[in-house]
Amino acid sequence: MSAITEDGFLNDRLKLRQPRRGFRAGLDAVMLAAAVPATANQTCLELGAGVGTASLCLAARTDCRVNGIEIDPELTELANQNAALNAMADRASFECADALATRHGTFDHVFCNPPFHGSDGQTSPNAQKARALQDEGTLKDWVRSGVEHVASNGRFTTIIRADRLDEVLTALPATGVYIFPLLPREGELPKRVIVQWHEGSGGEPIRLPGLILHQASGRYTSEADAILRDAAPLRITP
Repeated sequence: MSAITEDGFLNDRLKLRQPRRGFRAGLDAVMLAAAVPATANQTCLELGAGVGTASLCLAARTDCRVNGIEIDPELTELANQNAALNAMADRASFECADALATRHGTFDHVFCNPPFHGSDGQTSPNAQKARALQDEGTLKDWVRSGVEHVASNGRFTTIIRADRLDEVLTALPATGVYIFPLLPREGELPKRVIVQWHEGSGGEPIRLPGLILHQASGRYTSEADAILRDAAPLRITP
């Protein structure tokens, strides 16, 4: 295994081990976890869990039960280590498997942070980073797999690059969709969008105002800071 760092999340409430080189978790994973409206003892599934950042941020906030699927065996091992490191191994576990090729039952909440890029851009020479960043045309498959694992009245939540929203919407059911942009600063276009689908909910897709991440000074807004430091929820669906 490559060199490992131990990093703090949620104002050091969580300590997470991850590779020093390659794809490293950050703001997107924390925002994704904040957007999953799980409650205590509900069942949750993360597709493409990496070292477990989003899953463990969610479990820390809600006391829910989380299963994560990760194709890379080294990252799966780190994710299980991280669950134990944060005293959550009794309700957070990670399995090494292809999230797009296997079924794992149905869950109250399913979520994922899929690779952001298609075939565009330069491929990283680091295999783990390349796998995490480039989907090789599978973005719709990630969305469809997520939907297939959602139980009755459950929710699927994903964070994506804003310019790939149309791809995601074509893979989702036509109703029950909520679109929540993350804006770098007031007046700027979003670079990331959180999309949530509520099974059984009717109506056309709803575009919400979203969240402004930074003040003009560059510091986080109070709303963003509450999520990143204090594990506040990010409420999207009613």
